[in-house]
Amino acid sequence: MRWNRFWILGGGTLFICTLFIQAQNLPLAANNESPLKTVVIDAGHGGADIGARGSYSTEKEISLDVALKLGKMMEERMPDVKVVYTRKTDRYDDPRKKAEIANNARGDLFISIHCNSAPRSRKVTGYRTVYRKRGGRKVRVRQPIYKYYPSTAKGTETYVWATSKNDEKTESLKESSVMVLDANSEEAKEVMDAADPETFIMLNTLRNAFFDQSLRLSTLVEDEFTKVGRISRGARQRNEKGIWVLQATAMPSVLVELGFISNPEEEKYLNSASGQEETALCIFNAVKRYKEELERFGNFKKPAAPTPPPAVPEPVMQPVIETGYKQPVASPATANGITYKVQLLVSDKDYTPESSIFRKLDGPVKQEQVILNSKRFNKYIWGNFRTEPEAGAAVQKAKQLGFHDAFVVPYKDGLRLEAQM
Repeated sequence: MRWNRFWILGGGTLFICTLFIQAQNLPLAANNESPLKTVVIDAGHGGADIGARGSYSTEKEISLDVALKLGKMMEERMPDVKVVYTRKTDRYDDPRKKAEIANNARGDLFISIHCNSAPRSRKVTGYRTVYRKRGGRKVRVRQPIYKYYPSTAKGTETYVWATSKNDEKTESLKESSVMVLDANSEEAKEVMDAADPETFIMLNTLRNAFFDQSLRLSTLVEDEFTKVGRISRGARQRNEKGIWVLQATAMPSVLVELGFISNPEEEKYLNSASGQEETALCIFNAVKRYKEELERFGNFKKPAAPTPPPAVPEPVMQPVIETGYKQPVASPATANGITYKVQLLVSDKDYTPESSIFRKLDGPVKQEQVILNSKRFNKYIWGNFRTEPEAGAAVQKAKQLGFHDAFVVPYKDGLRLEAQM
């Protein structure tokens, strides 16, 4: 059995891959549940921790004001989304407490709001002569005279956790394994054994998907800032103080730097009612676009009217090529008789079709057996799809749920056309 690590493709492929991956944990059929049920909004700093300081205001004040405005927009314009705040008043919470709030709320998205700062600049305006002792005698030294000016740095930045912190993010997912699997059974706890390679690939794939989603949202946030004329300094990875909470939350997570409080022009903007409303609206619009992409690529659209279920043909017994075993295969009628299934994994473990690792798959999972090097393995085959694009989307979902070696297998009149591992 061969396991390959799943990594994100770069460049133009990144965008396409991200959109497919964003259908995480979503059934392929239309679903009435929102793919974005809970958003956690974190106002940075608070209490004795004031964060960055401007000439007359502090980061903790601005981040709270914008966080409350953003939350109000979501509550009013996204009634199907629950908004959870890490704080709504001027209080300090340890970052571990903030991560705990987000994880306990089973958030689907974590947004931390902050302000940036940069040191003052200085220029030489003249020189003065001073005397210093060197070797027992006084020496005349020409010393520059500086004049200090406020920072001119400006613009927005949106961060995701650095890939060097991937292990910490995986650990957060492992600690929240009951939430990730949406199950509380002994079988689920057994499946989440970190020493098991299937658990390892499930957690790593989920972590990589969260990174992809986080990067996509960060790009959308910066795009919205650009639309209203703000200077965007880009969507970035960050591996420094203040970013720990992103790797500790078991969900996609971003940190938004609204602007530079150290720049008088930006400080005035960030303290104004119009500036705070605009920054909150930019983040809201980005989340709205992110949610729409999840719905579009995850097929989370409510049907206009109930439709009767399609007739299911009687299953017919067909041989499985590799072993000679027979199992029922229900094949929907197609023009050329070809249907498609997804092989999820090959394992020496004997899972039942009702096992918790298959619980989030929409459709039947069947088991086949194959002998390799005199050892018996079990294949797990999922679904019955009419077209190859449908099956391809199913593969993306399966990989998102941890079945990284999943691939499409065509069948003709119930007979498997390819014999692969």
